[in-house]
Amino acid sequence: MTDITVQPGASARADSPAFPTEREAFYVWLQIALLSFGGPAGQIAVMHRILVDEKHWISESRFLHALNYCMLLPGPEAQQLATYVGWLMHKTRGGIVAGGLFVVPGVISIMALSMVYAAYGKVGFVAALFFGLKAAVLAIVIQAVLRVGSRALKSPASQALAAAAFVAIFFFNLPFPLIVFGAGVLGFLVTRLGVAAFASDSGHGAAASTALIDSLLGDELPAHARPTIARTVRVALVWLLLWLVPVALIAMTLGSGNVFSQIGVFFSKMAMVTFGGAYAVLAYVAQQAVQHYHWLQPSEMLDGLGMAETTPGPLIMVLQFVGFMAAFRDPGTLSPMTAAVLGGLLATWVTFIPCFLWIFLGAPFIEVMRGNKALAGALSAITAAVVGVILNLAVWFAIHTLFRETAPVRAPGLAFDVPVLASVDHWAVLLAAGAAIAIFRFNANMIATLGGCALAGLALHLLNMM
Repeated sequence: MTDITVQPGASARADSPAFPTEREAFYVWLQIALLSFGGPAGQIAVMHRILVDEKHWISESRFLHALNYCMLLPGPEAQQLATYVGWLMHKTRGGIVAGGLFVVPGVISIMALSMVYAAYGKVGFVAALFFGLKAAVLAIVIQAVLRVGSRALKSPASQALAAAAFVAIFFFNLPFPLIVFGAGVLGFLVTRLGVAAFASDSGHGAAASTALIDSLLGDELPAHARPTIARTVRVALVWLLLWLVPVALIAMTLGSGNVFSQIGVFFSKMAMVTFGGAYAVLAYVAQQAVQHYHWLQPSEMLDGLGMAETTPGPLIMVLQFVGFMAAFRDPGTLSPMTAAVLGGLLATWVTFIPCFLWIFLGAPFIEVMRGNKALAGALSAITAAVVGVILNLAVWFAIHTLFRETAPVRAPGLAFDVPVLASVDHWAVLLAAGAAIAIFRFNANMIATLGGCALAGLALHLLNMM
């Protein structure tokens, strides 16, 4: 039995489906987790399509409101978004299920591939296996950008801000947090001055009359989402203890120079500074792991990123591979493979436990803010900037899916990569076009499209081997 009821009035509608139980939600979150390919853009696209368009569990405005907050946090925004929505629907247990399931397929996949990699070397067949899948994800990402953009960018100001955010991050490589925070400050100040450029209807007012039609969750604030001092203190203590106590015990027991102590401390630090996702800190992680700790070779770091890019789950899962190889190279009294598995799991633990802390601690306050006009204006401006950021991720994903090579463009203030046209992958273009036709022209089922493209990619690989 679910622990949150449908909003008042919803049950009176004869055509309103029942609010999903925790059991029903479990299978939907598992489905989302298994389809979470393509980095943040692909993962957000999958969640948007399933939660907003197909299941109608949550409204567009509430989905974007949650996404805005997650974009401000360190760590993988898609996993945190799943945690937020799961918590909103089914309290803390729902958030743990949604956020936990989101990373389980990636943990299993990266662990299995890391074991094969450590024992036998490169695992190039993985890239071939997911070749068609990535082409299909590209079509889903494009659809998400168009849908979110058409619904979120309803004023010239928001459209201009989205375009500016895209230009800033794609062409000028401005820091992701700077763009998002800057948009928030702009939206807050403009709204406080009484200008409706970024006016939002995501609060408790205008949207309330249509929220029951838009989503099963409705627009009212659930009782468990109301912040209290006691709850805030309790949440902070529980999740801080889960995060830091294992790290402290390992360091005190094994010493600060032990590889497990280094993994716990290093990736705990990374959990607090990974704004903008994996690519924002990848260079620093690679530098430390290769040059300072000597855990990996530079080519091995790229191989790990390839694993994370071609398997379900957040790209930050590459950190599990780094932790795996670190312990594999310095197992101490354990067998190399046993130590490696423990090292990978430790890196994963200290990477994702803070994500639950950020959501469970801050989400109640973010929910309350939906009724504040100035803060709603700030978050609406962030929504516009986020659309530009998602477009940037989509373009990046398209370039690396459809082309085998890119060339850097560097000039004063400019820093971006362009595709080498001669390196176009015609099969990838064909598969992506087929997926786009299936989705846009025939409104094909997402799972069927992904499965068809995956089979096509596998067939191409087998043909090339003949």
